[in-house]
Amino acid sequence: MNNRLRSRSLEKLLELKPWLDHIVEKVESPGYIEYDPVQFMHAFESKRDREIAGFLASMMAWGRRDIVIQKTDDLLKRMNYDPYNYITQYNAGRASDFDGFKHRTFKPVDIHGILSSLSVVYQKFQDFESFWKDCHKYAVESGCTVVTVFHNRFLILSNEILPRTHKHISNPANKSPAKRLYMFLRWTIRKNSPVDTGIWNFLPESELMIPLDVHVARQSRRLGLLTRKSNDWKAVKELTDTFRLLDPDDPVRYDFALFGIGALGYKLPKKYYLNAV
Repeated sequence: MNNRLRSRSLEKLLELKPWLDHIVEKVESPGYIEYDPVQFMHAFESKRDREIAGFLASMMAWGRRDIVIQKTDDLLKRMNYDPYNYITQYNAGRASDFDGFKHRTFKPVDIHGILSSLSVVYQKFQDFESFWKDCHKYAVESGCTVVTVFHNRFLILSNEILPRTHKHISNPANKSPAKRLYMFLRWTIRKNSPVDTGIWNFLPESELMIPLDVHVARQSRRLGLLTRKSNDWKAVKELTDTFRLLDPDDPVRYDFALFGIGALGYKLPKKYYLNAV
């Protein structure tokens, strides 16, 4: 990577906008669902089942999409494809249901801790959204990000969560881009989308942040949309702020454009690529 990355001026950004909008329109379609972990939110009818399935899918969203889908389906199968009823009846005696499960650094003990905290959520709140809404209220009052508050509160709900599991619940306060949690919020918050379900209302779409992974970051730097070299929380803020110039009401819609360019082979004219990375 060059020592200094070129950035795109506002004029040049607006020139790029029609191209990005076109790719979003092509990628954000019903056909996307079959090959993405978001499919698990579409597989259920009740809000509680959908939010649990979506959260677990987002936690597994690490690596190739086909493997993520396989691992999420494995989890839900062990829960008899009845996530809400399973969670509300979950206790340490059922931890053996996940014996042998492994995905990246996830082990059965991590799944047990996460499910134990989810169980407490449904004991104390009407649904998972209500828990997030309470986190958001405190985030606004304290000046923290909602994901940081979620991280801090979710991890103390149950004493069944071991310290090793904390790394699986990201925290922007530790410079993490929190890609998986912001992807989950994209799935649950965005309305009028053939892909994202929009079943939650506690947060406006305008406040969502880009789910930043290495592929999204690379394409953003090539296009001069992101100049920060580290894939950290500051990069998330920089890229999201850039997209707010294009669509202040729904900046993360451009996540589909970056995915299309990076993973699906959509091309832009060469003149739009400002950096070789």
